[in-house]
This record gives sequence, structure tokens and C-alpha cells, in this order.
Amino acid sequence: MLSTLSKIARISQTRFLRLSHSAAAAKDAKPKKAPAAAVDSPSFVMNLFRGKAVTDQVFPYPLNMTEEQKETLGMVMSPLEKMLIEVNDVVKNDETSDIPREVLDKFAELGTFGVLVPPELEGSGFNNSQMARVAEIVGAYDLGFGVVMGAHQSIGYKGILLEGTDAQKQKYLPDLATGRKFAAFALTEPTTGSDASSVRTRAELSADGKHYVLNGGKIWISNGGFAEVFTVFAQTPIKQADGSTKDKMSAFIVERSFGGVTSGPQEKKMGIKGSNTTEVHFDNVKIPVENLLGKEGEGFKVAMNILNNGRFGIPAACTGAMKHCIQKTVDHITTRVQFGKKLEEFGNVQEKLVEMISKLYATESIVYMLSSNMDRGIKEYQLEAAIGKVLASESAWHVCDDAIQVHGGMGFMRETGLERVLRDLRIFRIFEGANDVLRIFIALTGAQHAGKHLAAQTSGVGGLIGLAVARVTGGNTGSNFGQVVDASLQDSAKALDQQIGLFGQTVQGLLIKHKKGIIDRQYEMHRVANAAIEIYSSAAVLSRATYAIKNKSSSADFERKVATYYVEKAMRSSNRYLKDAGNASDNETKVSTIASLAKEVCGNGGLTLQHPVEL
Repeated sequence: MLSTLSKIARISQTRFLRLSHSAAAAKDAKPKKAPAAAVDSPSFVMNLFRGKAVTDQVFPYPLNMTEEQKETLGMVMSPLEKMLIEVNDVVKNDETSDIPREVLDKFAELGTFGVLVPPELEGSGFNNSQMARVAEIVGAYDLGFGVVMGAHQSIGYKGILLEGTDAQKQKYLPDLATGRKFAAFALTEPTTGSDASSVRTRAELSADGKHYVLNGGKIWISNGGFAEVFTVFAQTPIKQADGSTKDKMSAFIVERSFGGVTSGPQEKKMGIKGSNTTEVHFDNVKIPVENLLGKEGEGFKVAMNILNNGRFGIPAACTGAMKHCIQKTVDHITTRVQFGKKLEEFGNVQEKLVEMISKLYATESIVYMLSSNMDRGIKEYQLEAAIGKVLASESAWHVCDDAIQVHGGMGFMRETGLERVLRDLRIFRIFEGANDVLRIFIALTGAQHAGKHLAAQTSGVGGLIGLAVARVTGGNTGSNFGQVVDASLQDSAKALDQQIGLFGQTVQGLLIKHKKGIIDRQYEMHRVANAAIEIYSSAAVLSRATYAIKNKSSSADFERKVATYYVEKAMRSSNRYLKDAGNASDNETKVSTIASLAKEVCGNGGLTLQHPVEL
């Protein structure tokens, strides 16, 4: 499943920023219609774009698993790890591009294919934090297996769990939760890699109104070769108020047994080879009308809800993979001797190890902050989830790459096992939201929120004066870090607070300068998103470290040092990104040069460089 969030970024663009022309248009301030009221948000990241530190979803660290939940989770962890070692053969899966069905059946006995499904529907009844721990364990041993699990329950049948009617849940979830049947999520098509709006698969209501007739094809569908139940997205003609019809995407529950559903051969992939990835074709498939998932014409909303809700699964699996790589690194550097010293004694090796650990700590902090907030009913977390996915997938790649580097030539060899992990990890920066697209989504969604508040703020002369003063003085983030962050981490908290203020100023300056044109300023938006990732991850790190110190964790002092190290480096990076994004004169030159060079190469159909030997 290689679908992404480009469509939601496009929606952000088309609806984007009904800004008054702010300061530049103040002279035209006549008693016109007042701007629409800006809606407040409880999201930390959303408020970050206004230069505000709203910390209710960050402090205190929200992890709150009961003893009973921990005990239940503990009962699953040991047998799960045992099976991943003794029953599942990750090397064979990679070599044969297959995970045998009998292996999947063994894991089904543990309830790992219905983790979030209620017990009354034959599921395990876990919460999101328990689910994250399961995904983390699987990710440490076999990312390909993790994709099979995730494609099945994090997205495959998640739509039924989130959007399904009681009848749909009763009919499908028991078989899916127990692994008697497997599910797949079918959105991506040849023309819809990053543009979900261009789906061409169609479903039209029959003349008797009893079923939809589905025709079309999907590509790169995880579990596509053996799934019996598919969540399928297709265009449907929807009647408009004026009597015309307009194609809009709808979601359907489709069974292979309906007939007309065929799968192509297993794709030849770079990594996650054990997972099953195929094309799936639908030829005059008759779908009962009761299998419409959600409302007709609201398929995009269903798809985004599924992807947002399940997005913490990738960071959790990446956390497990990072721990695996770090452990292999520690085992190697504490035994390998070069130049008369163990590798662990060399400063460069120590730095690489600490970088790995700090990246892991930040990712894991976000994973369980996100899952815990979901468990306590928080609804607005789409930007936090997107940041978690980007940070986790890129951190895991760098951690594994550094692990290979530290191993030297041995790391390049298959028997070490790290090259397989690196190949497996590469896909996580692409599917369930390509990271480049997610960065634009983060930046534009946050800027849209800030823009609405800016429009309201600048609706009069008094507001403009206040805005000017805030831009000169830096404004006030309204943070309560002095109360919620441990005393030993206050220097880090102050640096974080300064970056939140600078972030708000930078976004405000970009909105005032570019107005609606900001949607085309990808150079600046990419850097704004990077700064947001650094800032949110630092907040999560400080929250978790404070939690460890307060609860007298055995690793509290270690976590304090890791947090200090991570935040100091992240804030320097954030400052660099924001200064770069806000440097208007330099950016115009850079963007123009980039566009000119790219246009010249593309226009030439390839490189225009003359070879230095002139042959």
C-alpha cells in the first residue's frame, strides 16, 4: 500500500488561507464584513504555527497504562518474541518473498491480528499504546511481517472498526480479528501515487438500487494476493443540489468471494519482501449497497481517518528496528578491537552511538505520546502523527545506516542482517504518506490555521499595532514550561520556548509576504516543516524525561542526559531552518536558480553537463 497524503495537501491549497491582505491591505480597512472567527485548537503543533505553546496534550507525559493492561500486554510479549524467533524465519521470508500461511496462522493464535478489536468481536481489546508495543516488538524482528500485520489491521479493516455500521462490524470483524480472513487497503492506482483525487476505479449504482458495480484496478496492494476482504476506494457519481452529477470518492467493503476480483503476481521489491504486494483488479464486481463504508461521496474522508488513526504503527515498528540496530552496534563495538583499542573507545564511534540513541529516544517518546493521547480520546492529532511518521522513518534509516558503517565491511554482508533491515526500512519514507508530501501537509495545514488567526488579528488598526509590536519583541508564547518541565531541564525548556517564538514570527512573516501564494513556496514550507519536527520532538523528549525523573525511573538520569543532548542539537537545527525560511532576499535567488537549473535539465531530456574529458 503506497498511498500518500498529497490530496489532503491539495485540499489545504484550494481552501487555503482566506487571509485578509493583512498589513499590506490595512489602508483599505473599511467597515466590511468581519473575517470569519478563527477556531482555536488544542493541538500543540497547530498552535506552534501561531508561536504559541499550548501544552495540554504534551505535559504531563500522557502514558497511563493500568497494571491490568501491563499484565495483559506482558502475557503476549514473551510468546510473541518466542514465535518471531522460533516460528518465523525472517531470512527465509526475505529470500522466498513469502511468509507461509501456516506461520500467519500460528501468530493468529496469539490474537495479534485483532489487537484493537473488542473482545465481544473476538479481538484482543487492547488500546493503542498496547498496540504500539506489539508493533515495536514485531518491527525489531521482521519489518516485512510487520507490514503484513499493519496492512491487515492498521489500515486493511481499520475502516470497518472506525466507520462501519454495527452490522458490518458483526459480519466482518470476528473473522478478521482472528486471522481466519485477511484484509487489504486498496487506494493506490497507476495515476494516484501521491494524488488520491485522480482515482479512476468506478462504482456505479445498479438500476434496481441493490448493489454497486465496481470496475478498475489497484497497484502495490499489501496483502493483495491473499486478502479476502478489501477496503476499496472508487469514484461514484453523486447528485448535486442543482441536479447535476459530480464524481466523488466513496469507500466500500469488497469480498473476494463476490466474484470478479483477481490479483496479479507478487511484486519484486527492494525490501519487505516477505510481505505480499500485488495488483488487484475488479471486473464488474457486484457490491451490496449495505457494504458502502461511511457515506457516499465521503471516501476521501474515510481514507484519511484510517491513515491518521493508524499512522503511529509505522513509528512503533521503526522504534523496534532502531533498538535492534543499536543492540547489534553495542555488541560489535564492545568486542571489536582495532589499533589496539575496542571500537567503543573511539570518539567518533561514541558520537554515532549517542546519535542513534537520541534518535530512538525522540521517536519512542512521540510514539507513546501519540498513542496515549489517542487512548484518552484526543481527536486532533493529524499533524503530530505526520511528524511522528516522518521522524521515525528517517531516524530509523539513519540509525541502521550508521550501524552498518560502524560494522565496516561486516555490515555490508548479508549474514550480519543489517543490509536486510536497511532495505526494509527504505519503504517507510514512501508509503502511508510520502515524507515530502507530509512535510508540505504539515506546513500548509499549520499555516492555514495561523493565517486565519492572523486575518482576525489584523482586522483593525489596533490589531496591526499589536502585531507590529509582537514582531519586534518576539511576542509571548504563553508557555508553562517553568511549571511542567523538571528543574534540571530548564535550560533546554528555555531554548525550546525561544524557538517556538521564532517559529511563530517566521510563519507570520511568510504569511504577510506571500499571502495565498505561500502554497507555492515549497522551499520555505519544507524548512518550516523541518523546524516543526525538531520543536515537537523536543517537547515530547522533555515531557518524557520529566516523567521519568518524577517517577524515579531507574534510567531517569540517563534520560535526562539524552534529553539535554537531543534538545540542544534539535534547537540549533530548528534555528537554522527558520533563519533559512525567513531569509526572503536570499530565498528568491536560491529558488530562481533551482527552478532554472531543473528546467534546463528537464528541457534537455537529461544532463546538460559536458564531460571533463570531452568524450
